[in-house]
Amino acid sequence: MQIAKQLAIFLDNRPGMLARVADALAEAKINIFAITTSDTVDHTVIRMVVSDYRKALHVFEEHGTLVVEDDVLIISGSNKPGELARLAHKLADAKVNIEYCYSATPPDAKKGLMVMRVTNPAKALKVLNL
Repeated sequence: MQIAKQLAIFLDNRPGMLARVADALAEAKINIFAITTSDTVDHTVIRMVVSDYRKALHVFEEHGTLVVEDDVLIISGSNKPGELARLAHKLADAKVNIEYCYSATPPDAKKGLMVMRVTNPAKALKVLNL
């Protein structure tokens, strides 16, 4: 479990935008560890954790893309029923709010990875590491 930088970029919601982002990162030799997108009528927000967030910030700024960085938790945990409930209860008991989270895990994997944005990452890290 660790605190990492997540980048959120805001783009027009139209075909090819994610491809351009992926191309720019690939050209800069930046690996994407986690990614999620959400849309509105006219734009999309792409949130990602990458191998070199400073370099990625530079790439996006060079392209004139609005980018915001946040601290998030990267949590490696068991891929079994109740694991999210266990984490959520620990954070709730410590009065740490989960603003959002995302993950994907193959069904047969023993471990999964989750990215979680919380109100107090340092406190959450301490609470979850107990």
